[in-house]
Amino acid sequence: MKLWGGRFESGPSEVFERFSGSLHFDKRLIDADIRGSQAFARALERVGILTSEELQQLLAAFDAIREEAKDPAFFQGANDEDVHTLVIRKLKERVGGLADKIHTGRSRNEQVSLDTRLWLREKIDRSRGLLLDFMGSLLAMARKYPDAVVPGYTHLRRAQAVLWPHYLLAYFEMFDRDRERLDQARARVNRMPLGSGALAGSGFPFDREAIARELGFDGLTRNSMDVSADRDFALDFLSAASMILLHLSRFAEDWILYSSEEFGWLELGDDVTSGSSLMPQKKNPDSLELIRGKVGRVFGSYTSLFLTMKGLPLTYNRDMQEDKEPLFDAADQLAGSLEMARAVVDSAQLRVEKPAAAAEESWVVATDLAEALARNGTPFHKAHQIVGRLVLESVRSGKAPAQWTPEELTAFAPEFTPEMAKLLRPQEGMKTREIAGGTGPKAVSRALEEAEARLASLRL
Repeated sequence: MKLWGGRFESGPSEVFERFSGSLHFDKRLIDADIRGSQAFARALERVGILTSEELQQLLAAFDAIREEAKDPAFFQGANDEDVHTLVIRKLKERVGGLADKIHTGRSRNEQVSLDTRLWLREKIDRSRGLLLDFMGSLLAMARKYPDAVVPGYTHLRRAQAVLWPHYLLAYFEMFDRDRERLDQARARVNRMPLGSGALAGSGFPFDREAIARELGFDGLTRNSMDVSADRDFALDFLSAASMILLHLSRFAEDWILYSSEEFGWLELGDDVTSGSSLMPQKKNPDSLELIRGKVGRVFGSYTSLFLTMKGLPLTYNRDMQEDKEPLFDAADQLAGSLEMARAVVDSAQLRVEKPAAAAEESWVVATDLAEALARNGTPFHKAHQIVGRLVLESVRSGKAPAQWTPEELTAFAPEFTPEMAKLLRPQEGMKTREIAGGTGPKAVSRALEEAEARLASLRL
C-alpha cells in the first residue's frame, strides 16, 4: 500500500521503488514510529476525529504491532516503501478502515522528524552513559597509580615530567567537553515537531504542548517550514560524535605507542588484544587501532549529511532521506567505540618503573632548573641559556641529570645554588607546579577529587 497515489494514473516502476525504498534501514525507527502514532491518535481524539472507543482500538493495535515487531521475522518479505507505510499496513490488517484516520492532519515530513528525534534522543542518552562510564574508568586508573611519574611530550619529544593522573585528567577534560556537546545536541533534538504538517502547519487545532509532554519533549519547534527542512539536530549529534571519536582516536594513538616495546609503559589485557597468524610473539593493540579507525567513518557520516543538506531549497526534499544511514551508523560506531575504550582502560596495567626511568634519564627537569634560577634573580632568558648549556654538556658526556652533584652544579655556573640540585629529580620539580590546573601533587589530588565529584553529579 501507499500513503499517496490518487493523483497518479499508474504506479511507480520497479526500478524506482527499489531505488527509493528505505524500509531496509529505517525499520530501526519502528518503536519510535509507533509511540509517535499513539500520541498522535490521542491528539486526534482530543480534536474529535476519533471517538474514545476508536482511540482504544488503535492504541491496542499499535501495542500488538510493537510486540510483533520484536521478532525479526516481522520484517521478512515486507516490501513497503518505508517503516511508516509498513506500520499503517499492519494497522489496517488489525483495525480495517479505521487505520485510514490515523494520518488525518499529519504529514510524513513531520512524522519522520518526530521518529528520528525520539530515536536519536535515546541514542544520545545511551552514548552519554557510556561516555560517563569511560570517564569513570579513567579516574579509577588515576587512583590506581596516584604517584606515578611519566614524561609529558611536545612534538613527541620528552618535555616535562607530569603525574600519570594529570595525564589521564587531560583526557577526562576532553571527554567532559564532549559530554557538554552531547547535552547541547540533545537539547536541540528534544523539540516536538508534530503539528507542523507538510510545511504550513496542521489544519487541525492539536494541543502541541500536550503531545510534547506525553512524549517527553522539552518544548516545541517554532516554525513549520523549518521542521520540514531541518536536519540540523542530526548534524549536531554527528558533530558531537565526530569530536568524541577524534578524542578517542588521539587516546588510542597514545596508548598504542605507550604499550609498544619501544615505550613499554602499558600492558594491555589479553581480552582487548589479538595475535598474529604467522608471528607467535605478537600481541597487537587491535582494539585501539579499530577505535582509531572509526573516526574516519563517523566523520564521514557527518560530512555525508552536511553535503546532502548543502544547497537544498526550503522545505522538504527527498535528498533528506539520506540522513538515516549515516546517522544510524555513527550512533552504532560511537557506542561501540566507547564500550571498547572503557574495556581497554579497565584491563590495562601501568608499568610504573618504565616511564619513571624515562623521566629520570631525560632532561624533563630542565625547565624546573631554569625557573629556579629565575626565582633566585637570574633573568629567565639567561637562565634558559645556562640550563641549555648544562644539557649540552650532559649530552656530550653521557651524564644523566641526577648524576650531577650539588658541587658540580655550582661549579658549572655560579648562578646555581646547592639546593637546586634536588630539582634534578622529576618528583621535586613537580612540587613547584601547584598552580590550579598544574601537575603539582596537591593540585592533581584536588583536581582528581573535583573530577570525581563532577562525574558523580553528572550521573544524577
